[in-house]
Amino acid sequence: MIEISEGGIESTVQDLGRFGNYHIGMPPSGAMDQYAHTIGNYLVGNEPDASTIEMTYQGITATFHEDAVVAVTGADMSPTLDGEPIAAWTTHAVEAGDELEFSFATEGARAYLAVAGGIDVPEVMGSRSTYTLVGIGGHEGRGLEAGDELTVGEPAGGADELVGTQVDNEYIPDYGDEDTVRVVLGLTSYRLTDESKQRLCDVEWTVSTEADRTGYRLKGPELEFKEREQPFGAGTDPSNVVDLGYPVGSIQVPHNPIVLMQDAVTGGGYATVGTVISVDRGLLSQRQTHKSVYFEEVDVEAAIAARREQRDRLEAVRSQIEKKNES
Repeated sequence: MIEISEGGIESTVQDLGRFGNYHIGMPPSGAMDQYAHTIGNYLVGNEPDASTIEMTYQGITATFHEDAVVAVTGADMSPTLDGEPIAAWTTHAVEAGDELEFSFATEGARAYLAVAGGIDVPEVMGSRSTYTLVGIGGHEGRGLEAGDELTVGEPAGGADELVGTQVDNEYIPDYGDEDTVRVVLGLTSYRLTDESKQRLCDVEWTVSTEADRTGYRLKGPELEFKEREQPFGAGTDPSNVVDLGYPVGSIQVPHNPIVLMQDAVTGGGYATVGTVISVDRGLLSQRQTHKSVYFEEVDVEAAIAARREQRDRLEAVRSQIEKKNES
């Protein structure tokens, strides 16, 4: 059992997500940075869909009441175990009575605590992920608070042998803001003026204070729309369209972009001018408030190739860890 003494700013239990319910308005939720979440699970011998604790900006403080095997991935929150620093992207043994503590993130925005056996909370609609907007999943449908007690599932055999395993540097992301966020333009991008469509991928955007699991609101020059008589069913603002479905990662433009994330609503009436490719949503979710974001237009084929490349990287990490377990 893990006892929480400090819940951090926004710490929730997440797995890979809740799928198959988009048509009834239920978003997937799940880890914002699925790459970091998945590698954390690999490091402790879990399957990738096991539940981890996602921590945003400020991590938790927790006491373990039983021996455990853990790993921390994602943002750098300077984790300590009983006051001693421990390395991220590495497997560690924790003894009953040990206290694990995190500081404020210095690089990246979200860190993941994986525990061998996974965080054992009830499944809701096929997932353990927390969706706080309606209060389902995770631990009581909410963020973690002081006094919460979390049960850990039964670890897979051999988890203890993984202690000391470290991910090679080539597979550890750099959460600086130099990398572009790739987007596929489309849906209602025809509503933008030619100048604004060009501007979307040419200018510097910055992450606003209104950036969370629902959507990342960006600040920058206002985008403009072609003049037209609004059709029946659309709002009066030029950014309004007749209601349509919102893909996860889609970019709404009520004058400045909002990238819809894991907990976003599934439809509405704003112009949706493109979609951040699935691989780069994790990268975007690690951008801190006031950090820069640059969009780069790619086509669907490039997006599929990027997803394939990330799957290959994850498989390479899993293979490396399995070899460590066999040796």
